[in-house]
Amino acid sequence: MMAGMKLTAQGAGILLVTANVGSLFEDPENLQKTWLREFCQTVQTHRPLFVALHCQEVGGKNYEASMTHVDSFIKELLSSDAMKDFNRARVYLDKNYKSQEQFTALGCCYFIHESLKNIQQFDFKAKKFRKLVGKEVCSDALPNTATLEKEKFPQDYFPECKWSRKGFIRTRWALADCAFDLVNIHLFHDASNLVAWEKSPSVYSGTRQKALGFVLDRITDQRFERLPYYIFGDFNFRLDSKQVIESLCSTASMQTVRSTDTNEVDKLIFRESDNDRKVVLQLEKKLFNYINQDVFRENNGMLLLEFDRELSVFKERLLELDISFPPSYPYSEDSSQGKQYMNTRCPAWCDRILMSASAKDLLIKPENEEKSITYDNIGPNVCMGDHKPVYLYFRLNTGAGKPNANKHKCCVVQ
Repeated sequence: MMAGMKLTAQGAGILLVTANVGSLFEDPENLQKTWLREFCQTVQTHRPLFVALHCQEVGGKNYEASMTHVDSFIKELLSSDAMKDFNRARVYLDKNYKSQEQFTALGCCYFIHESLKNIQQFDFKAKKFRKLVGKEVCSDALPNTATLEKEKFPQDYFPECKWSRKGFIRTRWALADCAFDLVNIHLFHDASNLVAWEKSPSVYSGTRQKALGFVLDRITDQRFERLPYYIFGDFNFRLDSKQVIESLCSTASMQTVRSTDTNEVDKLIFRESDNDRKVVLQLEKKLFNYINQDVFRENNGMLLLEFDRELSVFKERLLELDISFPPSYPYSEDSSQGKQYMNTRCPAWCDRILMSASAKDLLIKPENEEKSITYDNIGPNVCMGDHKPVYLYFRLNTGAGKPNANKHKCCVVQ
Protein backbone atom coordinates (compact mmCIF):
# COMPACT_ATOMS: atom_id res chain seq x y z
CA MET A 1 0.00 0.00 0.00
CA MET A 2 1.27 3.49 -0.80
CA ALA A 3 2.43 5.58 2.15
CA GLY A 4 -0.46 7.41 3.74
CA MET A 5 -3.06 5.43 1.78
CA LYS A 6 -5.46 4.46 4.51
CA LEU A 7 -8.88 5.56 5.65
CA THR A 8 -8.32 7.88 8.57
CA ALA A 9 -10.34 10.50 10.41
CA GLN A 10 -9.23 12.87 7.68
CA GLY A 11 -11.05 10.69 5.17
CA ALA A 12 -10.26 8.84 2.00
CA GLY A 13 -8.73 10.60 -0.99
CA ILE A 14 -11.29 11.00 -3.75
CA LEU A 15 -10.47 11.85 -7.39
CA LEU A 16 -13.32 12.95 -9.66
CA VAL A 17 -12.48 13.42 -13.35
CA THR A 18 -14.62 14.51 -16.29
CA ALA A 19 -13.36 14.01 -19.84
CA ASN A 20 -15.02 14.39 -23.21
CA VAL A 21 -12.98 11.69 -24.95
CA GLY A 22 -14.45 11.91 -28.45
CA SER A 23 -11.14 12.94 -30.04
CA LEU A 24 -9.33 9.89 -28.66
CA PHE A 25 -11.26 7.51 -30.87
CA GLU A 26 -10.85 9.62 -34.00
CA ASP A 27 -7.05 9.48 -33.70
CA PRO A 28 -6.18 6.64 -31.30
CA GLU A 29 -2.60 6.29 -32.58
CA ASN A 30 -1.54 9.76 -31.44
CA LEU A 31 -3.90 10.70 -28.64
CA GLN A 32 -4.74 7.68 -26.49
CA LYS A 33 -1.25 7.01 -25.14
CA THR A 34 -0.76 10.67 -24.21
CA TRP A 35 -4.20 10.83 -22.61
CA LEU A 36 -3.66 7.66 -20.56
CA ARG A 37 -0.19 8.83 -19.47
CA GLU A 38 -1.47 12.19 -18.23
CA PHE A 39 -4.50 10.64 -16.49
CA CYS A 40 -2.34 8.02 -14.75
CA GLN A 41 0.14 10.68 -13.70
CA THR A 42 -2.69 12.59 -12.02
CA VAL A 43 -3.69 9.42 -10.14
CA GLN A 44 -0.10 8.80 -9.04
CA THR A 45 0.35 12.42 -7.94
CA HIS A 46 -2.72 12.50 -5.69
CA ARG A 47 -2.86 8.84 -4.66
CA PRO A 48 -6.63 8.63 -4.18
CA LEU A 49 -8.43 5.59 -2.81
CA PHE A 50 -11.50 6.12 -5.00
CA VAL A 51 -11.39 7.32 -8.62
CA ALA A 52 -14.47 8.29 -10.63
CA LEU A 53 -13.90 8.99 -14.33
CA HIS A 54 -16.89 10.35 -16.26
CA CYS A 55 -16.51 10.27 -20.05
CA GLN A 56 -18.65 11.73 -22.80
CA GLU A 57 -18.68 10.93 -26.53
CA VAL A 58 -17.36 7.40 -25.99
CA GLY A 59 -16.49 6.08 -29.44
CA GLY A 60 -16.09 9.57 -30.89
CA LYS A 61 -18.25 11.52 -33.28
CA ASN A 62 -17.97 8.83 -35.95
CA TYR A 63 -18.97 6.16 -33.45
CA GLU A 64 -19.98 3.57 -36.05
CA ALA A 65 -16.37 3.45 -37.25
CA SER A 66 -14.56 4.23 -33.98
CA MET A 67 -16.47 2.30 -31.30
CA THR A 68 -14.14 -0.66 -31.87
CA HIS A 69 -11.31 1.31 -30.19
CA VAL A 70 -13.18 1.71 -26.89
CA ASP A 71 -12.52 -1.76 -25.47
CA SER A 72 -8.75 -1.53 -25.98
CA PHE A 73 -8.72 1.91 -24.35
CA ILE A 74 -10.51 0.57 -21.25
CA LYS A 75 -8.28 -2.51 -21.16
CA GLU A 76 -5.14 -0.34 -21.19
CA LEU A 77 -6.58 1.87 -18.46
CA LEU A 78 -7.45 -1.09 -16.21
CA SER A 79 -4.04 -2.72 -16.67
CA SER A 80 -1.92 0.44 -16.26
CA ASP A 81 0.67 0.69 -13.49
CA ALA A 82 -1.20 3.57 -11.88
CA MET A 83 -4.31 1.42 -11.43
CA LYS A 84 -2.65 -1.85 -10.37
CA ASP A 85 -3.53 -1.40 -6.68
CA PHE A 86 -7.19 -0.73 -7.49
CA ASN A 87 -8.55 -4.26 -7.07
CA ARG A 88 -12.21 -3.40 -7.68
CA ALA A 89 -13.68 -1.55 -10.64
CA ARG A 90 -17.04 -0.83 -12.22
CA VAL A 91 -17.06 0.37 -15.82
CA TYR A 92 -20.30 1.32 -17.60
CA LEU A 93 -20.11 2.12 -21.32
CA ASP A 94 -23.11 3.21 -23.36
CA LYS A 95 -21.94 1.86 -26.74
CA ASN A 96 -25.22 0.71 -28.29
CA TYR A 97 -25.54 3.33 -31.03
CA LYS A 98 -28.10 1.19 -32.86
CA SER A 99 -30.61 2.08 -30.15
CA GLN A 100 -30.92 5.76 -31.07
CA GLU A 101 -33.74 6.43 -28.62
CA GLN A 102 -31.48 5.42 -25.71
CA PHE A 103 -27.88 5.99 -26.87
CA THR A 104 -25.96 8.63 -24.86
CA ALA A 105 -22.29 7.65 -25.55
CA LEU A 106 -21.60 8.18 -21.83
CA GLY A 107 -18.97 6.17 -19.99
CA CYS A 108 -18.54 5.88 -16.21
CA CYS A 109 -15.43 4.25 -14.74
CA TYR A 110 -15.01 3.74 -10.99
CA PHE A 111 -11.86 2.35 -9.35
CA ILE A 112 -11.50 1.33 -5.69
CA HIS A 113 -8.10 0.93 -4.04
CA GLU A 114 -7.31 -2.33 -2.28
CA SER A 115 -6.83 -0.52 1.05
CA LEU A 116 -10.37 0.89 1.02
CA LYS A 117 -12.46 -1.75 2.76
CA ASN A 118 -15.72 -0.11 3.67
CA ILE A 119 -17.35 0.84 0.37
CA GLN A 120 -20.68 -0.20 -1.15
CA GLN A 121 -22.65 0.56 -4.30
CA PHE A 122 -26.39 1.16 -4.45
CA ASP A 123 -28.81 -1.17 -6.22
CA PHE A 124 -31.61 1.08 -7.51
CA LYS A 125 -33.98 -1.84 -8.07
CA ALA A 126 -33.54 -3.49 -4.69
CA LYS A 127 -33.14 -0.07 -3.03
CA LYS A 128 -30.17 -1.15 -0.94
CA PHE A 129 -26.39 -0.97 -0.90
CA ARG A 130 -24.29 -3.95 -1.92
CA LYS A 131 -20.64 -4.80 -1.30
CA LEU A 132 -18.27 -4.45 -4.26
CA VAL A 133 -16.21 -7.43 -5.38
CA GLY A 134 -13.89 -7.75 -8.36
CA LYS A 135 -13.90 -5.84 -11.63
CA GLU A 136 -16.83 -5.60 -14.01
CA VAL A 137 -17.21 -3.94 -17.41
CA CYS A 138 -20.81 -3.50 -18.52
CA SER A 139 -21.87 -2.17 -21.92
CA ASP A 140 -24.51 -4.42 -23.47
CA ALA A 141 -27.37 -4.17 -21.01
CA LEU A 142 -27.15 -0.75 -19.39
CA PRO A 143 -30.94 -0.13 -19.37
CA ASN A 144 -31.31 -3.24 -17.21
CA THR A 145 -28.32 -2.59 -14.95
CA ALA A 146 -29.57 -2.17 -11.39
CA THR A 147 -26.57 -0.17 -10.13
CA LEU A 148 -27.21 2.87 -12.32
CA GLU A 149 -29.90 5.15 -13.64
CA LYS A 150 -29.55 6.31 -17.25
CA GLU A 151 -31.75 8.73 -19.18
CA LYS A 152 -31.46 10.45 -22.52
CA PHE A 153 -33.03 13.87 -22.88
CA PRO A 154 -36.24 14.00 -24.93
CA GLN A 155 -35.62 14.81 -28.60
CA ASP A 156 -37.78 17.96 -28.39
CA TYR A 157 -35.26 19.50 -25.96
CA PHE A 158 -32.90 20.11 -28.86
CA PRO A 159 -34.79 19.66 -32.15
CA GLU A 160 -31.94 21.19 -34.22
CA CYS A 161 -29.87 18.06 -33.66
CA LYS A 162 -31.50 15.00 -35.21
CA TRP A 163 -29.53 12.38 -33.30
CA SER A 164 -28.55 14.08 -30.07
CA ARG A 165 -26.69 11.78 -27.65
CA LYS A 166 -27.15 14.01 -24.64
CA GLY A 167 -28.30 12.63 -21.29
CA PHE A 168 -27.08 11.54 -17.86
CA ILE A 169 -26.09 8.50 -15.77
CA ARG A 170 -26.33 8.36 -11.98
CA THR A 171 -24.61 5.95 -9.60
CA ARG A 172 -24.77 5.96 -5.78
CA TRP A 173 -21.99 5.06 -3.36
CA ALA A 174 -21.49 4.58 0.38
CA LEU A 175 -18.02 5.04 1.80
CA ALA A 176 -17.79 4.26 5.52
CA ASP A 177 -20.93 5.97 6.92
CA CYS A 178 -21.17 8.53 4.10
CA ALA A 179 -23.34 8.08 0.99
CA PHE A 180 -23.44 10.27 -2.12
CA ASP A 181 -24.51 10.31 -5.76
CA LEU A 182 -22.16 10.69 -8.75
CA VAL A 183 -23.82 11.99 -11.92
CA ASN A 184 -22.28 11.95 -15.40
CA ILE A 185 -23.88 14.56 -17.66
CA HIS A 186 -23.62 15.80 -21.24
CA LEU A 187 -25.66 18.87 -22.13
CA PHE A 188 -26.44 20.45 -25.50
CA HIS A 189 -23.86 22.41 -27.51
CA ASP A 190 -24.14 25.67 -29.43
CA ALA A 191 -25.14 24.65 -32.96
CA SER A 192 -24.30 28.06 -34.48
CA ASN A 193 -22.07 30.91 -33.36
CA LEU A 194 -24.31 33.29 -35.28
CA VAL A 195 -27.44 32.20 -33.39
CA ALA A 196 -25.57 32.28 -30.05
CA TRP A 197 -24.61 35.91 -30.76
CA GLU A 198 -28.17 37.09 -31.42
CA LYS A 199 -29.26 37.69 -27.84
CA SER A 200 -28.06 37.59 -24.24
CA PRO A 201 -28.41 35.03 -22.77
CA SER A 202 -28.46 32.86 -25.89
CA VAL A 203 -31.22 30.46 -26.87
CA TYR A 204 -28.77 27.60 -26.33
CA SER A 205 -28.13 28.53 -22.70
CA GLY A 206 -31.90 28.29 -22.16
CA THR A 207 -31.90 24.75 -23.60
CA ARG A 208 -29.05 23.71 -21.30
CA GLN A 209 -30.83 25.29 -18.34
CA LYS A 210 -33.96 23.25 -19.07
CA ALA A 211 -32.00 19.99 -19.37
CA LEU A 212 -29.91 20.59 -16.23
CA GLY A 213 -33.06 21.45 -14.28
CA PHE A 214 -34.54 18.16 -15.49
CA VAL A 215 -31.52 16.24 -14.12
CA LEU A 216 -31.52 18.03 -10.77
CA ASP A 217 -35.24 17.40 -10.31
CA ARG A 218 -34.73 13.74 -11.21
CA ILE A 219 -31.88 13.07 -8.77
CA THR A 220 -33.62 14.84 -5.88
CA ASP A 221 -37.13 13.44 -6.31
CA GLN A 222 -38.95 11.22 -3.81
CA ARG A 223 -38.08 7.79 -5.24
CA PHE A 224 -34.89 7.44 -3.21
CA GLU A 225 -33.34 8.99 -0.12
CA ARG A 226 -31.99 12.43 -1.02
CA LEU A 227 -28.20 12.49 -0.69
CA PRO A 228 -25.30 14.84 -1.42
CA TYR A 229 -24.40 14.74 -5.11
CA TYR A 230 -21.45 15.50 -7.35
CA ILE A 231 -22.47 16.18 -10.94
CA PHE A 232 -19.59 16.32 -13.41
CA GLY A 233 -19.37 16.11 -17.15
CA ASP A 234 -19.51 18.22 -20.30
CA PHE A 235 -22.08 20.87 -19.43
CA ASN A 236 -21.28 22.72 -22.66
CA PHE A 237 -21.56 25.97 -20.70
CA ARG A 238 -20.47 28.85 -22.95
CA LEU A 239 -19.52 32.43 -22.30
CA ASP A 240 -22.34 34.90 -22.93
CA SER A 241 -21.55 35.22 -26.63
CA LYS A 242 -23.12 38.60 -27.29
CA GLN A 243 -21.49 40.26 -24.31
CA VAL A 244 -18.06 38.69 -24.73
CA ILE A 245 -17.95 39.72 -28.42
CA GLU A 246 -19.04 43.25 -27.57
CA SER A 247 -16.23 43.35 -25.01
CA LEU A 248 -13.55 41.89 -27.30
CA CYS A 249 -14.63 44.11 -30.22
CA SER A 250 -15.63 47.23 -28.30
CA THR A 251 -13.80 49.61 -30.67
CA ALA A 252 -14.55 47.70 -33.88
CA SER A 253 -17.22 48.20 -36.51
CA MET A 254 -19.32 45.28 -37.73
CA GLN A 255 -19.92 44.20 -41.32
CA THR A 256 -22.74 41.76 -42.07
CA VAL A 257 -22.33 39.36 -45.00
CA ARG A 258 -25.53 37.69 -46.24
CA SER A 259 -26.13 34.71 -48.48
CA THR A 260 -27.09 35.71 -52.03
CA ASP A 261 -29.58 32.82 -52.17
CA THR A 262 -31.46 33.13 -48.87
CA ASN A 263 -30.43 36.58 -47.59
CA GLU A 264 -29.60 34.93 -44.26
CA VAL A 265 -26.53 36.12 -42.36
CA ASP A 266 -23.49 34.08 -43.43
CA LYS A 267 -20.81 35.86 -41.46
CA LEU A 268 -20.05 38.87 -39.30
CA ILE A 269 -16.74 40.69 -39.70
CA PHE A 270 -15.53 43.03 -36.94
CA ARG A 271 -12.87 45.52 -38.07
CA GLU A 272 -10.82 48.08 -36.20
CA SER A 273 -11.97 51.63 -36.93
CA ASP A 274 -8.41 52.68 -37.75
CA ASN A 275 -5.19 50.63 -38.09
CA ASP A 276 -6.00 49.85 -41.76
CA ARG A 277 -9.36 48.44 -40.69
CA LYS A 278 -7.70 45.26 -39.50
CA VAL A 279 -10.07 42.31 -38.93
CA VAL A 280 -10.45 41.67 -35.18
CA LEU A 281 -13.02 38.85 -35.32
CA GLN A 282 -14.68 36.82 -38.02
CA LEU A 283 -17.81 34.97 -36.96
CA GLU A 284 -19.59 32.24 -38.91
CA LYS A 285 -21.80 29.32 -37.94
CA LYS A 286 -18.79 27.21 -37.01
CA LEU A 287 -16.02 29.80 -37.07
CA PHE A 288 -14.83 32.03 -34.23
CA ASN A 289 -11.61 33.53 -35.51
CA TYR A 290 -10.35 36.11 -33.02
CA ILE A 291 -7.13 38.03 -33.66
CA ASN A 292 -5.53 37.39 -30.25
CA GLN A 293 -5.88 33.92 -28.73
CA ASP A 294 -3.66 34.92 -25.83
CA VAL A 295 -6.64 36.58 -24.13
CA PHE A 296 -8.04 33.08 -23.49
CA ARG A 297 -4.75 31.80 -22.04
CA GLU A 298 -3.22 34.74 -20.16
CA ASN A 299 -3.83 34.41 -16.43
CA ASN A 300 -5.88 31.29 -17.31
CA GLY A 301 -8.46 33.41 -19.09
CA MET A 302 -9.64 34.93 -15.81
CA LEU A 303 -10.64 38.19 -17.51
CA LEU A 304 -13.38 36.27 -19.30
CA LEU A 305 -14.83 34.51 -16.25
CA GLU A 306 -17.27 37.39 -15.77
CA PHE A 307 -19.01 36.21 -18.97
CA ASP A 308 -19.35 32.65 -17.63
CA ARG A 309 -22.88 33.01 -16.27
CA GLU A 310 -24.86 29.87 -17.03
CA LEU A 311 -24.33 28.37 -13.59
CA SER A 312 -25.72 31.46 -11.82
CA VAL A 313 -29.29 30.31 -12.55
CA PHE A 314 -28.65 27.30 -10.29
CA LYS A 315 -26.80 29.10 -7.47
CA GLU A 316 -29.30 27.78 -4.89
CA ARG A 317 -28.78 24.17 -6.03
CA LEU A 318 -25.24 23.85 -7.40
CA LEU A 319 -21.87 25.00 -6.11
CA GLU A 320 -18.39 24.97 -7.65
CA LEU A 321 -14.89 25.61 -6.37
CA ASP A 322 -13.02 28.59 -7.81
CA ILE A 323 -11.83 28.01 -11.38
CA SER A 324 -8.12 28.63 -11.88
CA PHE A 325 -7.51 26.87 -15.20
CA PRO A 326 -8.01 28.07 -18.79
CA PRO A 327 -11.19 27.36 -20.78
CA SER A 328 -11.37 23.59 -21.32
CA TYR A 329 -12.67 23.70 -24.93
CA PRO A 330 -12.09 23.80 -27.96
CA TYR A 331 -8.43 22.78 -28.06
CA SER A 332 -6.67 21.80 -31.28
CA GLU A 333 -6.76 18.07 -32.02
CA ASP A 334 -3.32 18.32 -33.61
CA SER A 335 -1.03 16.31 -31.31
CA SER A 336 1.71 18.95 -31.68
CA GLN A 337 -0.56 21.85 -30.57
CA GLY A 338 -1.19 21.17 -26.89
CA LYS A 339 -2.03 24.75 -25.90
CA GLN A 340 -3.66 26.04 -29.08
CA TYR A 341 -7.42 26.59 -29.38
CA MET A 342 -9.29 25.81 -32.57
CA ASN A 343 -10.97 28.72 -34.35
CA THR A 344 -14.37 27.01 -34.28
CA ARG A 345 -15.94 28.32 -31.07
CA CYS A 346 -15.23 30.92 -28.44
CA PRO A 347 -13.18 29.10 -25.77
CA ALA A 348 -15.28 28.28 -22.70
CA TRP A 349 -15.32 26.28 -19.49
CA CYS A 350 -17.50 23.44 -20.80
CA ASP A 351 -16.15 20.71 -18.52
CA ARG A 352 -17.00 21.20 -14.86
CA ILE A 353 -17.36 19.51 -11.49
CA LEU A 354 -20.36 20.82 -9.58
CA MET A 355 -21.96 19.73 -6.33
CA SER A 356 -24.78 20.22 -3.89
CA ALA A 357 -24.19 22.28 -0.76
CA SER A 358 -24.21 19.10 1.36
CA ALA A 359 -21.59 17.57 -0.94
CA LYS A 360 -19.37 20.65 -0.66
CA ASP A 361 -19.53 20.34 3.12
CA LEU A 362 -17.57 17.12 2.73
CA LEU A 363 -14.60 18.98 1.24
CA ILE A 364 -13.67 21.01 4.31
CA LYS A 365 -9.90 21.37 4.18
CA PRO A 366 -7.90 20.11 7.18
CA GLU A 367 -5.81 22.97 8.51
CA ASN A 368 -2.53 21.05 8.29
CA GLU A 369 -2.86 20.04 4.63
CA GLU A 370 -1.91 22.74 2.15
CA LYS A 371 -3.00 20.91 -1.02
CA SER A 372 -5.82 18.74 0.24
CA ILE A 373 -8.25 20.12 -2.37
CA THR A 374 -7.31 20.62 -6.02
CA TYR A 375 -9.61 21.71 -8.88
CA ASP A 376 -7.64 21.79 -12.12
CA ASN A 377 -7.25 20.43 -15.64
CA ILE A 378 -5.17 17.47 -16.87
CA GLY A 379 -2.47 17.72 -19.52
CA PRO A 380 -2.27 21.52 -19.78
CA ASN A 381 0.78 21.43 -22.07
CA VAL A 382 -0.05 18.44 -24.30
CA CYS A 383 -2.86 17.54 -26.68
CA MET A 384 -5.66 15.70 -24.87
CA GLY A 385 -8.17 16.12 -27.70
CA ASP A 386 -10.56 19.04 -28.15
CA HIS A 387 -11.45 18.99 -24.42
CA LYS A 388 -8.97 19.14 -21.54
CA PRO A 389 -10.11 16.77 -18.77
CA VAL A 390 -10.97 18.52 -15.50
CA TYR A 391 -10.50 16.97 -12.06
CA LEU A 392 -11.28 17.56 -8.41
CA TYR A 393 -9.20 15.91 -5.71
CA PHE A 394 -10.22 16.05 -2.05
CA ARG A 395 -10.36 14.06 1.12
CA LEU A 396 -13.83 12.89 2.05
CA ASN A 397 -14.69 13.44 5.70
CA THR A 398 -16.45 10.19 6.41
CA GLY A 399 -17.60 10.57 9.98
CA ALA A 400 -14.77 8.43 11.34
CA GLY A 401 -14.50 8.81 15.06
CA LYS A 402 -18.24 9.41 15.43
CA PRO A 403 -19.55 5.91 16.21
CA ASN A 404 -23.11 7.12 16.68
CA ALA A 405 -23.39 8.66 13.24
CA ASN A 406 -26.47 7.47 11.38
CA LYS A 407 -25.75 4.87 8.73
CA HIS A 408 -25.13 6.50 5.33
CA LYS A 409 -25.51 10.01 6.72
CA CYS A 410 -22.58 12.23 5.87
CA CYS A 411 -21.02 13.96 8.81
CA VAL A 412 -17.94 16.14 8.96
CA VAL A 413 -15.10 15.34 11.31
CA GLN A 414 -14.05 18.37 13.33
